[in-house]
Amino acid sequence: MFIVDKEVLNKGLIIFRRGDVLHREFYCRVRVQHERRYKTIALKTEDRATARTLAQDAQVEVRYAVKHDMPIFNRSFREVADEYLKVMERRKDLGEVSLHRYKNLASRLNGVLNDYIGTKQVHLITQEAWQEYPSWRRANGKGRIRERISDSTIGAEMTVFNAIMNYAIQKRYVPASHRFEGKPKLKGSRRDEFTVEEYRKLHSFGRSWMKQATTPQGVWYRTMCYNFILIMCNTGMRPVEAKNLRWRDVTAAQDRDKRDIMVLFVQGKDKSRKLVAPASVGEYLDRVRALSKATKPDDFVFTIINGKPAKFLYCDTVEALLEEAGLRIGPGEIPRTTYCFRHTYATFRLSEGVDVYILAEQMGTSVKMIEQHYGHVNTIKHADRVLMGMTGWELVREPGDDSEAAAKAAKAAAGRDRAGRSGLSRSRTSKRS
Repeated sequence: MFIVDKEVLNKGLIIFRRGDVLHREFYCRVRVQHERRYKTIALKTEDRATARTLAQDAQVEVRYAVKHDMPIFNRSFREVADEYLKVMERRKDLGEVSLHRYKNLASRLNGVLNDYIGTKQVHLITQEAWQEYPSWRRANGKGRIRERISDSTIGAEMTVFNAIMNYAIQKRYVPASHRFEGKPKLKGSRRDEFTVEEYRKLHSFGRSWMKQATTPQGVWYRTMCYNFILIMCNTGMRPVEAKNLRWRDVTAAQDRDKRDIMVLFVQGKDKSRKLVAPASVGEYLDRVRALSKATKPDDFVFTIINGKPAKFLYCDTVEALLEEAGLRIGPGEIPRTTYCFRHTYATFRLSEGVDVYILAEQMGTSVKMIEQHYGHVNTIKHADRVLMGMTGWELVREPGDDSEAAAKAAKAAAGRDRAGRSGLSRSRTSKRS
C-alpha cells in the first residue's frame, strides 16, 4: 500500500490517502493498545477535517473493543481455518500430531465446512449456525456407503467446526461469548459384529469360496483374504495396525502355564502396544508367509501378490466374500467392513468373561469406549441375573447342555458317598463296642 498525504493526529493514529488507487478518499491507521498491530479503516471521505473526526472516533471504538474484549479485526471463517491449519502443520512437523489427523482436519476444513460457512465473518457466526449444521449437512451431502450421511461423520465435522471457533476466541478474534454451547443430539452408529452363527458361516463358507477361484491370482487373493480375516477376528487389531504389521513384530512365546501363544507388536496412528493371541494365529501367519513374496523381518505381513504392502487390506475381496456369504449387511442395515472383525473379537472376548480392563489394554482402547460400544454384551451374558424372578421366565439352555443335570447327579452321588462313609463309620464303631 503506497501512503500519501500522511498526517499524524496523535500517538498511534494517522490519516492518509493511498497513491495506488484512483479515488482521493482518506484512510486512518489505529494502533491497537498493548499489541504491535494496527487496524486500517476506510473513512470514505475526501474532506480532511471530516477525516480527522472520523479517525478519532475510530480510535475510541478500537480502545473500547480492546477494553471489553471485543473483536477488532474482521476475519472470515476460511481465513481463521487457514491460520489454524498452519499451526497444526507446524505441530505435525514437530511430531505433536499425526499426519493422518492433519489430513483429516484439512479435508473437512477445505471441504464441507468451507462450503457451509467459509465466507462468513467469524464474529458473525452464531449459536444458530452451530445448531443448524446437522440439518444442512444431511441436505447437502451423501455418505460414502449409504445415501444418508452418518451422524458419526457429522459429529466429527462439528468437532472441527468447534475447534476453529475456540481458536478464534484464543486469538481474540471474537469474544468468549462466541463459544458454542452444547451439541445437537446425534445418533451413534451401532457397530455390527458377527454373531457366533455368522462367524461359523463365514468360516465354513470361506473354505469352499477359496476353492472356487478360477485363476491362480484369484486363488492367491482369496486364500490371503481368508487368513487375513481369521487373524483379525482372533487378535482384535485395528485395520491400520494390520497394515503396519511387519514380520519382525511377530513373536512366538509361552504363557505362565507353558502354553504356546503369539505376541504381536502393533502400531497405529500415534501409539503402539503388544497384544497376545492364541497359537492358532501363528498357524494363520505361517500360511500368509507361505503365500507371500515379502518375508524378510522388515517386510510387511499383509501384501498384494507382487510383495508390495496391501494399502487397502483386500477390501474388495473381503467385500466380495461377505456379499457371497450373505453377511455384508449387518442388523443395523450398515454394510460391514474390515473394522467389524475387531468388533467381533471384542464381543466374543466379553462373552467369554474377559475382564473389561484387561480387554481394554489388549485392544489399545479405553474402558469407557468398550462399555459404550459393547455394553449390550454384558446384558445378554448375564440374562439369568437380569431376568431373575420374572414370571414365566426360565433359563434358556443350548440343546444337549446337560451341565445342570450332571451337576445334580454329582451332588446326589456325593451325598450317597458321604452317607455310605457315615454308615461304615457307625458299623465300625458298633463292632469295637
